[in-house]
Amino acid sequence: MFQKLDIFEKRFDELNNKLYDPIVAADPQKYNEIMKELTSLKPLAEKYKEYKSAVKALEDAKQMLSETSDEDFRSLLEEEIDGNKLEIERISSDLKILLLPKDPNDDRNVIVEIRAGAGGEEASLFCSVLFRMYSMYAEKRGYKTELLNANETELGGYKEISFMVNGTGAYSRLKFESGVHRVQRVPDTESQGRIHTSTVTVAVLPEAEDVEYEIDPADLKIDTFRSSGAGGQHINKTSSAIRITHIPTGTVVECQDERSQFKNKSKAMKVLKSRLLNEKIQEQSSAIAAERKAQVGTGERNERIRTYNYPQGRVTDHRIGLTLYKIEEILNGSLDEIIDPLITADRAEKLKESIEN
Repeated sequence: MFQKLDIFEKRFDELNNKLYDPIVAADPQKYNEIMKELTSLKPLAEKYKEYKSAVKALEDAKQMLSETSDEDFRSLLEEEIDGNKLEIERISSDLKILLLPKDPNDDRNVIVEIRAGAGGEEASLFCSVLFRMYSMYAEKRGYKTELLNANETELGGYKEISFMVNGTGAYSRLKFESGVHRVQRVPDTESQGRIHTSTVTVAVLPEAEDVEYEIDPADLKIDTFRSSGAGGQHINKTSSAIRITHIPTGTVVECQDERSQFKNKSKAMKVLKSRLLNEKIQEQSSAIAAERKAQVGTGERNERIRTYNYPQGRVTDHRIGLTLYKIEEILNGSLDEIIDPLITADRAEKLKESIEN
């Protein structure tokens, strides 16, 4: 571990020095590349510096202990040595986590797709609840949301809705939301007060960059149609809505949020590339995922990952057995109380695997 840390520290110092190079300063692209790498290495470099400082403090205390016979001073030094050992243990644990391989997609923007599952109109209404929850969460984190496509229902729900979340680290926070979300509540239309159970699927896709996924235009079937909305809302007189079919995979993407056909096509292509990139990522990681025992972050959309129980005011994440009785706060965007433990559990599982391997 320490050999790796020495290499990272040397690289961090080397990059820091490069920033003062006039050639680098005059090249914005090169400067930004160095800054990006520096930013990624900074937490590790600072933690390693903290570790070396704690080790030195321990060695100094031991040295003083060997040179004094004063009992009161020796007692103080022994307490300091015990404290230093605990501090070194804590920092070592942090360093092991920081050394874990980082998901290369963590810093990306994401495309979130929410679809109604079992439960008819209740599922559609809960789609709108989840869309609101993620929008409020994004706002709290300083991210920006951009609607891509929405298929509304008469009662104000969505059969499906897709949107982009723009912000550094968006994927690292939202990737654990992929899966089946179950809601248990009494619908407004239920006269006898019976609890209904509905499901909604959420897919979180890292945004694909153009250079990563090239699509042959010959593989695409592009159709235009008139935008439609519930109750006649947002209906265009022109065919500005776009449907793109990727013929080799059968993947279909629609976009009708914009009144411009060009803008809808651009958004639809962005979603299509991200979906195809995500499928590629899933294929590459399937062999590893099959061997993992982790309950966190597998991203399988057929998993029931979370239950929202309205009568009990309860939200339960089944992957880590976490239950919080604060459904209103969570649905108002306070998701960090769920996401932070998921990230911790995922890191713990990866750390366990790295030790076993």
